[in-house]
Amino acid sequence: MASRAFDLDRHPARDDAALRTVIEDAAMGRWEGARELLSSTGADWDRRIFRLQVLARGGVRLTFADTWAQAEPRSPHALALLANVLALRSMAGGRGRGLNEAMQEAWSTCDAAAEALPSDPSPYLVMLALTRFHSPPRDREWRATVEQVWKRLIECDPWNREAHHELLTYLFPSWHGTGGEVFHWAQEQCVHAPRGLPLHVLPLVALAESHRMRMEVDGDRYGLTIHPWVDNPSTWQAWENWWDCRAPRRPHAAFHEDANYLAHALSFGGRHLEAADAFDAIGPYATDVPWGYCGDAAKLFRRHRGWAMKVAEPSGQGRGPRP
Repeated sequence: MASRAFDLDRHPARDDAALRTVIEDAAMGRWEGARELLSSTGADWDRRIFRLQVLARGGVRLTFADTWAQAEPRSPHALALLANVLALRSMAGGRGRGLNEAMQEAWSTCDAAAEALPSDPSPYLVMLALTRFHSPPRDREWRATVEQVWKRLIECDPWNREAHHELLTYLFPSWHGTGGEVFHWAQEQCVHAPRGLPLHVLPLVALAESHRMRMEVDGDRYGLTIHPWVDNPSTWQAWENWWDCRAPRRPHAAFHEDANYLAHALSFGGRHLEAADAFDAIGPYATDVPWGYCGDAAKLFRRHRGWAMKVAEPSGQGRGPRP
């Protein structure tokens, strides 16, 4: 863990080498690589959703997803990718617009994808995102739709990481919930989630969002010197119930996103020795969120990583949370 100059890798595929190759092919209009990749992913729903989301972000302004769905209209993989692409396109017109043609097209494609592969949770995840983005603020009827979609999704995959993050986002005060509600829901999921699952990071996500909102609303009075991560029990809960129990050789697809939340919480809580473990596992895959909520994301990541490495290297001390 040297403290030399450290280059960041901002590629959306992170360490998924196969996905990187497919993205390059897709940029040239070829969809065959995406078909092979998603087919080979099988029922690894966590990895499938990650690959669909990354491919969809590239497909918003390209046509490979549309071409594939036209060539193979019954393919569950083509339909799932197209649903993600159409959802992102529908969001380009602005949030809170209710039912509109673009949303309805994305929703119907989700229905088709779910019918083509009923065990796949990814179409329901897209439905959650569509409802969050397009529904009017705190509308009861739309919220009932969210509850119905959520029920169908967790029947497919009860501990799906992306699904829980999507519903947590729905509950953010900046979307359709309240501050108390979002923290209560996040903690409730941790009570029920088995140890070793990344869902134990959810309270840190809620905490980071709360900090972002306070900075946005009360920045002058709130100030960057106030860090809610100091002595926050959610950090140690995430460490003990996820980090310490995870399977290091089989990280989940969004591992780097969750590890960045933990490294950020440890760093801003002044626990640089413990943060060194998280930084070491993250490698070059820094994320803008949540680092960007406290300043320049890349600079803060490098700075805190440097401090963590400096603390960890000379002492040779064992790491882990301390009371």
